Order: sequence, then structure tokens, then C-alpha cells
Amino acid sequence: MELMKKFLLSLSLLIIVIGCLDSRSLFGQGIRGRIIETDGTPIAYASVFVRNLNDGIPTNQSGEFEYPLAPGNYDIIIRHLGYETLQKSVEISKEWVSLEIKLTAQTYAMEEVEVKGGAEDPALTVMRKAISKAKYHRLQVDEYSMKVYIKGTGELTDAPFFLKKKLKEEGLALNEAYTSESVSEITFRQANELTEKVISMRSAGENNQASPAPYIGASFYADKVNEAVSPLARYAFSYYRFKHEGTFFDHGVMVNKIKVTPRSKGEQVFEGYIYIIEELWAIHSLDLKTSIMGFDVSVTQQYAPVQDKVWMPLTHVYNFGGSFFGFAGHYKYLASTRDYKLTLNPDLIAETEILDEKVEDIPDEVSSFKSEKNAVAQLAESSQMTRKDFRKLIREYEKEEIKEREDPEVAVIRNYTIDSLAKERSQVYWDSIRPVKLTDKEIQGYHRDDSLAMIEAAKVSDIDSLADMAKKKFKPLDILGGRTYFLGAGRSIGFASNWTRFSFNTVEGFKMGLGGFYQVERKDSLLNKSYSWKISPELRYGFTSKTWYGTMDFYKQWTHDRSNLKYGLSAGKYIYQYNGDQPISELINAAYSLLLRQNYMKLYEQQFVRLYFEHRPKDAFSYKVNLMYADRGPLENHSNYSFYNKEGRGYSSNTPVNIEAGPDAFSANESLVIEAELTWRPGIKYYMRNGVKYPLSQSVPAIKFEYAKGFSNIGLGENSADFDRWALGVKHSIEFGVSGDLNFNIRAGGFLNNNKVYFMDYAHFGGNRTLFTSMGTVGNYRFLDYYDFSTQSNYISGLIHYQFRKFLFTQLPILRFSGVKENLFLNYLKTEYSPHYWELGYSLDNLFRVFRVEMGAGFENGEYSRGGLRLGVATFITIGSGD
Repeated sequence: MELMKKFLLSLSLLIIVIGCLDSRSLFGQGIRGRIIETDGTPIAYASVFVRNLNDGIPTNQSGEFEYPLAPGNYDIIIRHLGYETLQKSVEISKEWVSLEIKLTAQTYAMEEVEVKGGAEDPALTVMRKAISKAKYHRLQVDEYSMKVYIKGTGELTDAPFFLKKKLKEEGLALNEAYTSESVSEITFRQANELTEKVISMRSAGENNQASPAPYIGASFYADKVNEAVSPLARYAFSYYRFKHEGTFFDHGVMVNKIKVTPRSKGEQVFEGYIYIIEELWAIHSLDLKTSIMGFDVSVTQQYAPVQDKVWMPLTHVYNFGGSFFGFAGHYKYLASTRDYKLTLNPDLIAETEILDEKVEDIPDEVSSFKSEKNAVAQLAESSQMTRKDFRKLIREYEKEEIKEREDPEVAVIRNYTIDSLAKERSQVYWDSIRPVKLTDKEIQGYHRDDSLAMIEAAKVSDIDSLADMAKKKFKPLDILGGRTYFLGAGRSIGFASNWTRFSFNTVEGFKMGLGGFYQVERKDSLLNKSYSWKISPELRYGFTSKTWYGTMDFYKQWTHDRSNLKYGLSAGKYIYQYNGDQPISELINAAYSLLLRQNYMKLYEQQFVRLYFEHRPKDAFSYKVNLMYADRGPLENHSNYSFYNKEGRGYSSNTPVNIEAGPDAFSANESLVIEAELTWRPGIKYYMRNGVKYPLSQSVPAIKFEYAKGFSNIGLGENSADFDRWALGVKHSIEFGVSGDLNFNIRAGGFLNNNKVYFMDYAHFGGNRTLFTSMGTVGNYRFLDYYDFSTQSNYISGLIHYQFRKFLFTQLPILRFSGVKENLFLNYLKTEYSPHYWELGYSLDNLFRVFRVEMGAGFENGEYSRGGLRLGVATFITIGSGD
């Protein structure tokens, strides 16, 4: 019996190993060798293409390759940018065929062009035609599938001296290779649907999910490639100059070498070379570089004819490099695609000759675009067209295609799965499937990290991370830092992040706070539903006021796909800022109070019971309703403590200064207030991942309507609030060209009834009197007092922010390449009783890729009010910026 068990185990292991092997790995023969220059220098990432199989592999960094093949005769095509393509016939029997192939530098035939009388460079005609056909090439393949191998190798080349020892202790050494590999099957379908199944993955150290889709899915036929303007964009001539540097023949086609030079060098524009196939006006290959956030990025792509007159990328090489706060390094991605299977778009089979009306005589019989006629019919009938008419025709064809989609709201579809054995593949499997031989440095890195991974695996055994987290013991610092303890069956308990609740204000003096929660959550992944309920208590104590405050919040929540329903109850006695949006954080207020004796936070007290309801039936539409009974009253300062004791400066009263509010606005009251908010995002588009829709909220404006009412004559006495407040606003971000970005937040509102309005019910505006501004660029004013212009009347406000690609200092390429941006902001506020308030300012953004420095001033009725310097977080960091 024991012998039988061993036999069955061995048989099972043999079946698994065979199943892991690619069919090509069973061949004990093929081609292997090296690609070199005539002087013996290895050529990295040259393409070794087997024409008979319509498949190929790249060489590694040392120019080496190895390709298993079944016995037979093959035509091998070797190509690399800058070298003449070489074709070699080989016969494979039962042994490996060793090849050492020398490539000769490409020679370019230069056209005899006599530039006189305004004659233009031939590159302009080539690029005009290529741009006119860019969308055609993007749409001509209805569907394709391929297998992709991707290898990413990075090195940390420098680090701050005081961290080098610590990094080494953590297993991260300088100038050593850290490598990840994956093999995926990728299928693309029009329009913009990409499905990726990861067959295998291997990473140095941890099992990271290395997906090639973001790299190989980017098309240079699109207007932008990862936010950089493509040389084939519709508006490319506004950003680039093109120069013709010769032609050569490859695979029976003539190829134009075009030099790409930015009109204004800097971020998000390319420079280098793009090679365009004559008459087909498709990409043959490219070698370009750009800069993103101050990091250098280069991309090399080599295409091959995978079907008659259809060229697709065969090899992608991306290089990233740069430094950040003393850290420096570089990372290289190599993606090799093979086993292409294509289905062409039947509407785009017909050949149309493109004529450039700028330099060619257009015959009378040439077809012109007719907007009233079906686009498909025109494509079939048009043997010749001007480039402008052809672009209009393809654009109209795309519009017609979008209308016929099942779900036109979905702009992007991505499906991503990982094979259950993806992380379990053997070394034998990787040696058989890997199209590029590992370098010695990469092999050493794998040995190093495999050893570290075994040590770490022994520590954690086979316990899953969730159960392991649940058994971790309580630590006193968890109270401050926050921690969740999982109890199993969807139950958890824990502390909120409480360190920010320890601060100082003039009402309470030094204060402490403590928040926690208990939560139960149930999920149905199959139906994409979830249900949860949560209870959250919070306590607060002021050491000078000697007063305790506390609240309790309880809610239930249901989600189904993207819809969400939530209702809850909260109650307690607590203190709040008069502006419910909390324009100043507790920690910043504490710092200004203790260090400068400036207390900007103004607080009131309330005992309350609040019912709330939130519903999002669709992503384009959501609404909220709150009903609250509150006993509200003013508070006074109880502490005069500060480290700053210069004579003549004292704390201000806790009662805000306001041009409209009289003493009654701050008196105690019992009130019943209802608040409602409705948000609509018209025309919203979606990103779909694995069947789940995610809204692209930033692509459309957010229109928000708010209404609040204080009820009178309901038994609460004459002092109850009695008002009707409304507001309507729109917030949006619009891109202009490269890096040009306009953000605005326009809002108008007022009171239909203001019989009895307490100050906490006024319309408030996001002011700021500190050195620090909020993360959002259009979330608050920069120099406005927090409460001066709060109003119980009608008002209009506007916050406008524009980011330039190139303005003043960024005229200098060195600044643009560092990632620095320049911004202007213009803010306005007018109420019935306030002066016209304006703010005008300028900022340098993305300094050290993290900070924003603003300079500006505020004006009242044209007269200077106050101004100065403001510090914020770089605009690309959107955390906390709100809707």
C-alpha cells in the first residue's frame, strides 16, 4: 500500500510538470546563439522572428537568444532599430543549431530635395498621412489575442547615507538586481476591452502581481500614451517638429525614418525617432523618450507584419530612471509578444489611397466626405481621399460604432484573472517558457531572494494573513495609531486613529479624545452584494474646561454592484466648529495657538439626536437627508496658555467676528433642522473591471443642490431656528492639451426665509488664515477670514485654478524636466452685505514632487486686504480633495 501511494504521488507530480510545460519545451532542439555588431558588441533586445510560425523572441541584454523548434526548415528574420534586417534560412534536425549573427548598421537613402521657395521637409507629408490613418490602424483589428512575457528588472543605485545600513538589514541592497517575470494571455476587443489571464508569475522576494497590460496596451496610434502626446496625435503638429532622415527597405516595404523634436521640450512630450511605412502609413518601429514627474522614461517598440498589411508590436522595452529625496535607481521592463491571432474589422478592409492636399494635386474624381451618407458605404467606395476627408470619415465611422454598442456608457473594460498555479510554476517551466535568457546578475538576485522568501515563509507557516492579524495581541500604542482586530465571521473591533485627537484649543485647553468601533460585515461575492452594521463611540475631555463630551453613532449599510443604501442614528453631547466643513484642523489650530497665540478655531456646543439617510441608486445620481434635533449654545475661552507670551498679543474671543451677525446669532437655542443634498453627474462614463463598473467621476461635472430648513412653531419655543437655505454649485476639471488643467468650483445660494438664523446655520465659506492650505485647489480661499463674510443672505462664489505646462519659469527646460508646474488661481466671493472679495495668486507646483508653494493677495472692493505665502500638497495628490 505504501508503495502504491509513492507511485501515485510520483505520477501526479509528473502530470503536473508536463502540464506546466509549454509545447515548445518538449523540443530538444532549435536555434540558439548571439546577435552582435560587426565589431563584436552584443545587440540587446534584437528581434528574432520565425516567419514560418509568425512568431518571435527578443535577445537579452547580452544579445543572446534561445528558441526551441520542431525539426524542419525555417526562415529566421533578425532586426533591430538602426541595423539592416537580415534573413537567414536554417534547417533543424535533432540538435540545437548555434548561430552568431552580425548586423550591419542601417544605411539610409536620402531623397534629393531642393529646399527653396518655401518647399517643405518630406517628413511633414509622411506625418500628415500617418496621422490621418492613426485611428484607422487603431480600429482595423476587431479582436486579437497573444501571449506576453514581461520581465521587470530594477536596481537601487543610491540612497541617503543614514538609511543604507537599514536598507541592507531589510534585504534591499544597492546595485543588485530585483526582478519580476510573468506570462499572460491577453485578448483585446473593440472597443477598448482588454482581458488578461496571468498564467505564471515570479518575483524576487514577495509575490507581486506584475501585469504587462498597462505597458503593451498603450497605443501610439492614440492621442496620448500614458498622458504624453503621441507623435501621431490629431494635434501633434502643435507640439512637434518633424525631420526626414532617410528611407530603407524592410520586408519589401519602404520605411521612412522621422526625427521627432518637441517644439517645447519638457514633460509629457516625446523626442527621438519614429519609423513610418510608406503607402501603408503605419508604424514600423519607434525609439522615443519623455519625462513624467521628473523621471526619465524611454520606450522602444519593434513591429512585425503579423498579417498582410497589418503590423503589430513584437517587442516593447521601457526604461524608467531618476532620483527622489536622495534615492536613485532605474527600472527596465521588457515585454515580448507572440502567438498573435487576429480578426480584422470587415468594414476597414478596403484600401484607400491617402492624398496630401497641401502638396499634391487632387483629381476631380477623388471622393470627398459626405456627412449625410453612411460611413461604411463611403469606406467601401473610396479608393482615394484627401487626408482631411479621410480623418473626418473615420471619425464619423467611430461615432456610428459607439452608437451601436450595447452599453455606450462604458468607456473602458478590463478583465484580469490569475491562474491558480501561477505562483507554483517550477524552475523547469520557467527555463522552457522564458524567451529571454536571464543575465548573471538577475540569476544571482533570484537566488538571494528565494532564500529570503523561504526564511519568511517558515516564520508565518501556512496561516493566512487574515487569521494571523486576528490573533495579534493588543499593544498600548494601538490606541493612538489605530488598529483593527478581526474576530472571525466578518466581525471586527478596533481603535480609530486617535493621535490627532490629542491637541489644544482655547475652549478646552489641552484635550484628549478616544474613538473606537465594532463592525459586522457580510459579503456575497457571487452576487456582488454586501451588508454591514457598525457602532462607533467617541469620548473627548478638556483638561482646563474639565468637561466630558461623547457621541455614539450607529449605521446599517447595503451595497449591490455600484448602488449603496445607508441609514443611521447618532446622538450625544459634543463640540463643533461653526463651519461644519471644519476649515481648520485641530493640530494646525493647536500649533498656531501654542506657538503664535492665534486661535482661529471657533467652537459651539450641542446636545443632539440625528437621523440620517444616504442613497446612491446610480453613480450619476445620489442624495442625502439628515434630520437633527439639537440643543445648541455658545462656549467661552477657558485657557490663556501659550508658549508665545509677547506683550500686546492676546487670544481672540471664541465668538466669531462677522459683518452680519448680531448677539442673537450666538444665543442658546433648541432647533429642529433638516438638510438635503442631491448630486448629479450628467453623462458619466465607466471603467469596468472583472464585470464590476467603476465611475470615471472626474470626466464629468458634479452638479450639487443643497437645501436646509429650520422648523418653527413645533413646540420648541420662540428661539427655535426658522429659515430656508439653498445652494446650487458645479465643480469640474477640464484638460487643455498637455498638462493644461482647468479646475473650477462655482456656487450660488441664499435664503428663501431667514426669520431666525443662528450662526451655525449661516452659509459659510472655506477660509484660511494659516500658512497651510488644503489639498484641494478649489476647495477653499487662501486669505479669507474664516467667518468674516459668512452670510444669511444671497451670495455667489467661485474658485478657479489653472495649471500651465509652460508659463514663466517653466520656459526653462530644466524646470519642466524636473516636473515643476506653474499655476494661477482666481477666487471671488460676494454676498449682499460684503464687499466684492477677490483673490489672485500664483504657485509653483510639484516641488520635489510633493509640495506646492503659493503666493497671492486678497482684495476687498479693489483695495488690498491681506496676502502672503501658502504651503500645500502637490496638485497631483488628490487625497482629501473631496468631490
